[in-house]
Amino acid sequence: MGMVMGMLGFALSPAEAQDAQVWVQIEAQPSQEVATERARAYAAVFPETHGFRLRSGWYAIVLGPYPTEEAAAQLSGLLRENLIPGDSFIVEQAGFGAAFWPAQGLAGQEESAEAVVPETRLEPADESVAEGAIEPAAVPTPEIDESAQEARAGEALLLPEEREELQTALQWLGFYEGGIDGAFGRGTRASMAAWQEAMGLEPTGILTSRQRATMVANYRADLADFGFAEVAETEAGIRATLPMGLVEFDHYEPPFVHFRARVTGGPRIILISQPGDQAALYGLYDILQSLEIMPLSGERERRERSFTLSGTSATTSSTAFAELKGGLIKGWILVSAPGHTDRDDRILTVLRDSFAAEGDRALDPGMVVMTETAKAGLLSGLEVRRPLLSRSGFFVDGTGRVATTIEAVRNCGRITLDRTSEAEVVLQDEKLGLAVLMPRVALAPPIFAALQGEAERVGVDVAVAGYSYEDRLPSPVLSFGRLEEAQGLNGERFLKRLALVALPGDAGGPVLDGTGAVIGMLRPQGAIAGKTLPAEVAFATSAAAIAARLAEAGIATTPAAPGGAMPPEDLSLRATGMTVLVSCWQ
Repeated sequence: MGMVMGMLGFALSPAEAQDAQVWVQIEAQPSQEVATERARAYAAVFPETHGFRLRSGWYAIVLGPYPTEEAAAQLSGLLRENLIPGDSFIVEQAGFGAAFWPAQGLAGQEESAEAVVPETRLEPADESVAEGAIEPAAVPTPEIDESAQEARAGEALLLPEEREELQTALQWLGFYEGGIDGAFGRGTRASMAAWQEAMGLEPTGILTSRQRATMVANYRADLADFGFAEVAETEAGIRATLPMGLVEFDHYEPPFVHFRARVTGGPRIILISQPGDQAALYGLYDILQSLEIMPLSGERERRERSFTLSGTSATTSSTAFAELKGGLIKGWILVSAPGHTDRDDRILTVLRDSFAAEGDRALDPGMVVMTETAKAGLLSGLEVRRPLLSRSGFFVDGTGRVATTIEAVRNCGRITLDRTSEAEVVLQDEKLGLAVLMPRVALAPPIFAALQGEAERVGVDVAVAGYSYEDRLPSPVLSFGRLEEAQGLNGERFLKRLALVALPGDAGGPVLDGTGAVIGMLRPQGAIAGKTLPAEVAFATSAAAIAARLAEAGIATTPAAPGGAMPPEDLSLRATGMTVLVSCWQ
């Protein structure tokens, strides 16, 4: 499907290739005692384990030494088999201080921590050995590296592509942000010095031959581990460079091309390809936010012809991008787990830079025919996010405040109005079963309730507007009934008893009479004093009680004006226009 990105050659001279020795640093600890214990544990698996004190005062545990030209392969293989930490890297001995593991005469045998680094000078029979030193046979004496003048002379011999690869390596390793032009200006020199300092070397800003080779070896080892390859996805009309060492093609499910993780806990990549216009782009933007793979918290940016989404939760970290060009929408999604920021940032950098739409082709929605069961399996992870529950509510003033049942807001991590607007609870009243919500971003409701303060004539017809089927339908429906009594069964004056069959999603919805006035808010159905009531018995908190409670909280409402009966279509428009879907999220 694709091919691995080309890697430019970067060679040492024959003499340097033969003599250069480097190490793979696998861990560093601030305490020598802890570092010694860790080195002992690693040595049980890797006989070539050594430990050195760093200039920073920390204690490094390393494997080696290895010839420079072999170090990248060693590092890549150990990482691939998960035998060493994922942030291990190649380092030169020039940055090391005294050795602490293995100690003189240890010979791989178990000894006490005190014996590892003697407190007094050791006096072997043949020669004295400085404290903390190791025998020449165990670790070769480090060679004298190049002077600054020799390093500059070596730089002058570099080919243009080798100079560019050095800048690319510095950029990849997080030290350089400039352009890749092969010119070693002030920015490149500063990044070289920063890399040297991070490696425990003198920050001269001029890399020696060995330092250049070490940096490029680390860079190439990273590339080998990611396995970046250019993928030409002809069905989708997309060309991009993907980390094929971490992902592999899985399946098509228009408008998506799925690449699954090769190992448990690895990233997933989803390519997006579909025909459409701006409305379709905006629709895709809304859909992606409703999927389980896109956490709720994160950046959201929708522009005229493109959008970007990102979010992180306790289990998922995702970034998505899509763009509309020439009647086609193309994009991508990276789905990962928290804790892999460095890895994911590198994937995103390569993906953004390489992603390109090709030709005039998009995925055909009819290209894959499957049963609903198979489709559900293939869409695993792309399920639409659903709230814990949804109930109804209604606007009570022009600022967008919403009255709803208190049941709708209990134990919610997040509350939304009409699926998208975030809201917070500003008032709760257990007796009335009332909660009032305030949108975080101001809303301009098309219609808000006029509350009936006068007593209603028993026997009048009423209508309840509500999301009977919770969030499964895009708009509220009307249920019709009759006002049976202007109080509760136990004489509660803040209740009205209705003859009406309602569903759980209707709770919180407005109860209107024939004039369009709101006479109450529908309460959830349930047992009273241990008795199960008939299905057609319902209760509403009276509009007068709601108005009085809101007035106490400083919220002004609009009283209903006397009027005649509305035509059915006008009553329906008024009822549904003020009704809001209230959703409770985990």
